[in-house]
Amino acid sequence: MNQFTFTSKQKNVLFAFMGLGLLCLILTWFSDDALHTRFWSNFLHNATFFTGISFVSLFVITAFTTAWAGWYVGMKRIWEANMQFILVGLGLMLIVALGLWGHFHHLYHWSDEAEVAKDVIMKGKASFLNKYWYTLGTLVIVGMWAFFAYNIRKLSLDEDINGKGQADNFKHHRKIRVWSVIFMPLAGFSSAAIIWQWVMSVDAHWYSTLFAWYSGVSWFVSMIAITILTLIYLKSLGYFVHITADHMHDLGKLLFAFSIFWTYMWFSQYMLIWYANVGEETVYFYERLQNYKPLFYANLLINFLLPFFVLMRNDNKRKFGPLAFASIMVFIGHWLDFFLMIKPGVRHTALEALGHHSEGHDTLLPFQMGFTMPGFLEIGTMLGFLALYLFITLRSLSKAALFPKNDPYAGEATHHHVWPYV
Repeated sequence: MNQFTFTSKQKNVLFAFMGLGLLCLILTWFSDDALHTRFWSNFLHNATFFTGISFVSLFVITAFTTAWAGWYVGMKRIWEANMQFILVGLGLMLIVALGLWGHFHHLYHWSDEAEVAKDVIMKGKASFLNKYWYTLGTLVIVGMWAFFAYNIRKLSLDEDINGKGQADNFKHHRKIRVWSVIFMPLAGFSSAAIIWQWVMSVDAHWYSTLFAWYSGVSWFVSMIAITILTLIYLKSLGYFVHITADHMHDLGKLLFAFSIFWTYMWFSQYMLIWYANVGEETVYFYERLQNYKPLFYANLLINFLLPFFVLMRNDNKRKFGPLAFASIMVFIGHWLDFFLMIKPGVRHTALEALGHHSEGHDTLLPFQMGFTMPGFLEIGTMLGFLALYLFITLRSLSKAALFPKNDPYAGEATHHHVWPYV
């Protein structure tokens, strides 16, 4: 079967989970503090996480196209479908930006102009960290991602109808390559700038030159995990018969290798900041070790040790059971990673806005569900966002052939083999 049918049953299941997510957001709003900090931080957490995953899907297609790769062509329709969420992500992040203009939330310390006026460090960053750049950056950067995603997918779908495959020149493929080559440097710089504003700036005094790499790799391994799980599910329904154990092996290798690379980024950021011992930087890790120790170490356990030991054995990269287990754990682990990036800084900003002034981030804070640890409302919200993401993906997937037969690398993708694999 080369055409996916998005059934009513599948839609109803996803609608049910979207309803669960909406219900959890409503319950969070009414059970929250006066500033609705838990609600807004949950919204920001999931909006940035899933928007980033869809962006990376676009980036991977452009990177593989530029590198003359062919093995991925049989699964590229999943990534083309994933990147359709970028436009939804733009809408979600504009809601956060609107909250800055209307003073609906206190996610960012720098959004309080009175506080900025009294703070030398934030004054120095005010030309970048302000509601004008936040809104404009989100509109321009994510809008640019959506523009490239639209044009690349349009060319890919047109190739199915008007392309002549390997017998013809690479007419459509050359155009996709041009779009890809233009996009890659833009993607590198723009993703760094936007992640600094969206996530890193919740700790307004802190900065890290490795943060964009670190969060980008977190997005990437989450995207690979979702790809593996989507393929396993759709293959169980009889779709993607052209995807073999060799293709799954390569996806498993990417999940394995980049989980290690994420750990390298984690260690490099931690080690360099610890070694330099600059108070402006070390406060970030000190705060997380003091008030979020279980999550801090769980981050390493789930995102490094589990995929490392499960996927280190070569044939496990070819088996659905180990691959699915590692992918689920990695996805959950990196969702927790973003939770740990966002919640501590947002919590301190909210406490100060509520008048609970402390001596700084070295204060021992009491346990608070939704901040110290994700609660049922956080999990339900994540499932709602995930359902929305999958709905966009599956709906887009149903609108095109699963295998792009006229792609000039279709033959290479079909006859892809990994050797040795034992």
